[in-house]
Amino acid sequence: MPPREGRHAVWPDRIRSEVVAAVQSAGIEHPWAHQALAAEHALDGESVIVSTGTASGKSLAYLVPVLSTLLDGSEAPNGRGATALYLAPTKALAADQRRSVKKLSHPLGHAVRSAVYDGDTPVEEREWVRQYANYVLTNPDMLHRGILPSHPRWASFLRALRYVVIDECHTYRGVFGSHVAQVLRRLRRLCARYGSSPVFLMASATAAEPSVAASRLTGLPVVEVADDASPRGELVFALWEPPLTDLHGEKGAPVRRSATAETADLLTDLTVQGVRSVAFVRSRRGAELISVIAQERLSEVDRSLARRVAAYRGGYLPEERRALEHALHSGELLGLAATTALELGIDVSGLDAVVIAGYPGTRASLWQQAGRAGRSGQGALAVLVARDDPLDTFLVHHPEALFDQPVESTVLDPDNPYVLAPHLCAAASELPLTEEDFDLFGPTTAELMPQLEAAKLLRRRTKAWHWTRRERAADLTDIRGGGGNPVQIVESGSGRLLGTVDAGAAHTTVHEGAVHLHQGRTYLVDELHLDDSVALVTEANPPYSTVARDTTAISVLETDVEIPWGDGRLCYGSVEVTNQVVSFLRRRLMTGEVLGETKLDLPPRTLRTRAVWWTVTEDQLDAARVNPEILGGALHAAEHASIGMLPLFATCDRWDIGGVSVPLHPDTLLPTVFVYDGHPGGAGFAERAFHTAREWLTATRQAIASCECDAGCPSCIQSPKCGNGNEPLHKRGAVRLLTVLLQGAPPAPAEPESPEAPEAQLCEGPSEAAQRQDVGRPDAAVTAAGPAEGQGPEPRGRPDLPVTSPRPSAAPAPPRP
Repeated sequence: MPPREGRHAVWPDRIRSEVVAAVQSAGIEHPWAHQALAAEHALDGESVIVSTGTASGKSLAYLVPVLSTLLDGSEAPNGRGATALYLAPTKALAADQRRSVKKLSHPLGHAVRSAVYDGDTPVEEREWVRQYANYVLTNPDMLHRGILPSHPRWASFLRALRYVVIDECHTYRGVFGSHVAQVLRRLRRLCARYGSSPVFLMASATAAEPSVAASRLTGLPVVEVADDASPRGELVFALWEPPLTDLHGEKGAPVRRSATAETADLLTDLTVQGVRSVAFVRSRRGAELISVIAQERLSEVDRSLARRVAAYRGGYLPEERRALEHALHSGELLGLAATTALELGIDVSGLDAVVIAGYPGTRASLWQQAGRAGRSGQGALAVLVARDDPLDTFLVHHPEALFDQPVESTVLDPDNPYVLAPHLCAAASELPLTEEDFDLFGPTTAELMPQLEAAKLLRRRTKAWHWTRRERAADLTDIRGGGGNPVQIVESGSGRLLGTVDAGAAHTTVHEGAVHLHQGRTYLVDELHLDDSVALVTEANPPYSTVARDTTAISVLETDVEIPWGDGRLCYGSVEVTNQVVSFLRRRLMTGEVLGETKLDLPPRTLRTRAVWWTVTEDQLDAARVNPEILGGALHAAEHASIGMLPLFATCDRWDIGGVSVPLHPDTLLPTVFVYDGHPGGAGFAERAFHTAREWLTATRQAIASCECDAGCPSCIQSPKCGNGNEPLHKRGAVRLLTVLLQGAPPAPAEPESPEAPEAQLCEGPSEAAQRQDVGRPDAAVTAAGPAEGQGPEPRGRPDLPVTSPRPSAAPAPPRP
């Protein structure tokens, strides 16, 4: 990618001269044009989103008007005439921004009093932050659970609130984004009570229609600044497909070297050459594994180099995170294997290379990660290492799908009743709800209030609804969808707390016998106590990793829309899913060879959600030459591949969705493939899949047909986490079946404005921690019959929310033909 010249401008006249001087003392003589324009909008009182590339100076675009306003406010009699709130999706990013703010505002003296307020903030510091800080850096979780429920203690801060900064706002999508949207509406409501109306300043990676997504997030009109005027050095982008090995996988399929092993080798080579590099990995375990492999190989070259590579992921203790961040900034570390915690904007200057272990799920994330290289304007290298799955294989052989396509739109659905209901309860506990609030929270509010009254969660008195319980209403929901209290990982012998894992992810990551990696050390899980939220582990050195397998069944609750696809049907509606982790595989390190499978006895979990599904008739099966002997394998193979391809058509992660295929489903009475959202009430993904089904399934067919294997392999139809052991699968049958199905497809229906597509999988179900960005997802299994229920037990200690079957998400579906 060629270099680009920058375009300068001047700061608006209303920016205080002291702030301009502080910026210049930091070595920035003139702003880029997009920075100056964003500052102008902010000073005019317009909410604005800056959607430009990585390292384009988005932080300065909002910091300059914020610091200028805080400087004005410091001259008020109480020294707190203006305040600002900064929201980051991760603690690490908030801590990093605090360092930047302190450095930039140092010449301004005590006019700017910045402070981080999150779960790591000592109790003795919190009162000072509430009473004296005028620039508070936090995250949506703390805003939801800590600040808004205690708003009387924040009265002086909220009364003076002028700006709310939302950094990396492209990450607020799906269910997590929908929760954050409602948290922001609660914030706006309380601010109005205290007499303030803050302006929202948002920073986002390059995205399609950023102002539309920002408006849905905040509920306000938003101006967009998307013309990137910053310079860019040359970026060499390599697509890297690992070589085939001499090993054979399931059913004799060829096996490629794993993306984990290839990435570890690349990180090792780059470190030996003194190249400052980051390897981005999609899972916590993957980050730890790449770090361990690289350290072992570096120690063979130079023992001192092994100490210059580490892993960085969520789940570390606060002191571990801070130490790693310091080592990275100081240059003590040369190489880092990181999850998305590092993707999200931490200022890492001077990186020479980025290695991406597997397609991160969206083009937005891909460019965000690749943009970390060359942050100082110098030339840089980015490498996408393909995993052995349908989507990654497709992308390395079709680079136009990456480089010639626009970045996806961000999708969220604040009106999802499963999202909205707990926030209405939380809002009522903060300040009694009135009918005047209904417009703020959206059209679904009026439908939910009688249900919340009937459940005795809210009580109407005169003209307002009040929270009735003794429990904290904010505890009704985890906005990241963790599904309960985090599971503590404790070393058996010493009782030492190693870290935590989300409750939803415990079934797949810390089940009995699982391999757990932490800071380069390997542990085996001895026991998982779900009732006590504790996993006991012992340090060990097994020559394998573990992968959980699960089974899934599904039943149709309601069909909202169905359209003919030839004799078959494409449908969208509400379903109930039942998921259970049933076993785990032991895979040899480096090669991925399966060493064995161990059964597990974990409780099933249920989920009511939204799904898209398609059926085929006997005539279509005859036309495709798919007889009963191969029908299950053809459906199963088509489902696996369709799951792998769906992220190309929406901003969903593989972990956000799941799927089931059935040769004869009791509800449809036909062969059926389902793709469902892995979140209560849905997340808009299945609806997007419905609207892009023609393009999605066309790409699926192409991916299977173009693979050079004979009977199916991980690059086309096999799934490493298939709960049915990749049995049955029939590659040629899947191609013929999809060909006939697509021949009957009508022209694509009009695409909705906001919904997004999930990724289906017969053997792949959504992760229990689907909302977590660095936790992997299990697979669902083929179900021969039987209605399906859902996933995710009701979080313990929380009242049930009386939400009826979810309605269609954000955009209306086309009318029934």
